[in-house]
Amino acid sequence: MKPTWISSSIFYHIYPLGLCGAPEQNDFSTPPVDRLDKLHAWIDHLQALGVNAVYLGPVFESSSHGYDTADYYQVDRRLGTNNTLTRLSAALHERGIRLVLDAVFNHVGRDFWAFQDVLEHGAASTYRDWFHNLRFEGQSPYGDPFQYDAWNGHYSLVKLNLANPDVRAHLFDAIGTWIDTFNIDGLRLDAADCLDADFLRSLTAYTRTKCTDFWLMGEIIHGDYTRWANPDMLHSVTNYECFKGLYSSHNDANYHEIAYALNRQFGDGGLYENLLLYNFVDNHDVNRVASLLNDPAHLRPLYMLLFTMPGIPSIYYGSEWGLAGEKNGGDDSPMRPRIDLPAARANPPHPALSGLLARLAAIRKASPALQHGGYQQIHVSGEQFAFQRSSNGNVVITSLSAASEQAQLRLPVPSGTIGAYDLINEEVCAANEGMLSVTIPPHGGRILQLQFD
Repeated sequence: MKPTWISSSIFYHIYPLGLCGAPEQNDFSTPPVDRLDKLHAWIDHLQALGVNAVYLGPVFESSSHGYDTADYYQVDRRLGTNNTLTRLSAALHERGIRLVLDAVFNHVGRDFWAFQDVLEHGAASTYRDWFHNLRFEGQSPYGDPFQYDAWNGHYSLVKLNLANPDVRAHLFDAIGTWIDTFNIDGLRLDAADCLDADFLRSLTAYTRTKCTDFWLMGEIIHGDYTRWANPDMLHSVTNYECFKGLYSSHNDANYHEIAYALNRQFGDGGLYENLLLYNFVDNHDVNRVASLLNDPAHLRPLYMLLFTMPGIPSIYYGSEWGLAGEKNGGDDSPMRPRIDLPAARANPPHPALSGLLARLAAIRKASPALQHGGYQQIHVSGEQFAFQRSSNGNVVITSLSAASEQAQLRLPVPSGTIGAYDLINEEVCAANEGMLSVTIPPHGGRILQLQFD
């Protein structure tokens, strides 16, 4: 059963080590600095955007980027202390904003205390079996007198042995502490495709004993999402399939690409029609969408699509202003910048974009059809796309155009439709003989609430 709050959620994804301007490396000796306190000043902004859920990237003690955990029980000193996160969570919840944390359970950093014990005591370490395929033969790439499995060939990230009951107990106790201390509402599971299915089932069962409304979402890049998102495991996964289509359909004047993916996923008999996938147009691992789009005018129809397609929409911090950011070789920092809120709001690259996102959030939160309605494709061409969402008599049609000139569409509508109210432009469109006549502005769209006799 999915949490009751998730279908109406508008997420805001923050990479805190970046936004808060933390040092790139942790020296594990500097006294904690309450950089997370900077996020209190963002809460008004989040509410103005219509955000009601925050996904906060890694916050626990780590060596560098946050995904190389050193201690699951302590907030990273570069961000503050456990009390710093407790204060932030309380402030968010007081304003009706839920909090989801990044959970990095596939691997740890080499500074993780149990791995340090192996480095010190070798084969005599109590924790030698905490790590996947750790064997005292040969050398690691770091010159250790043993070898171990790493994530994706990165030996700074040591793979945990999640079949070990002591490892599971350590991780589950950490989750319990996060729920009890920080009042979190869910977890985003990093590298979920690498996590053993039995571990995920056990983790899900554990979180249900702590909180029946707790949400679990996994980072999945490829594959059949139902392998991970199903009644015994996760509620949702990252929708990377649609991520690519969302921007490339606009770049290539080919709405057929995203239409195919959406119909495959959510159309009648679709693979994921009963799932609420986590939708995004950028995040901390990929180039920002303002850098991915060839024409910045396509930001408007792209975000209209993000907020009205099936699933859960997410905004990546700073992208509400159209900030650019691209990988520089293996350096992800351009997508994870420090942001000064007053400066960002005073001089945004795309001044109208945040207002559009706020309007889209309000429309989605007021619409049962957009929150959990079915999906039906009704028009696809290279530069125009329209689909219908329906729930218990509430029917909304999204019609989009990536063209640089005005577009005219005639769309089929259900019997009894007398017209439609455009929730974006606050205009009325007429229906006649089962067809709706729609004029779409250049690089724009309409979100049409159908009216019946």
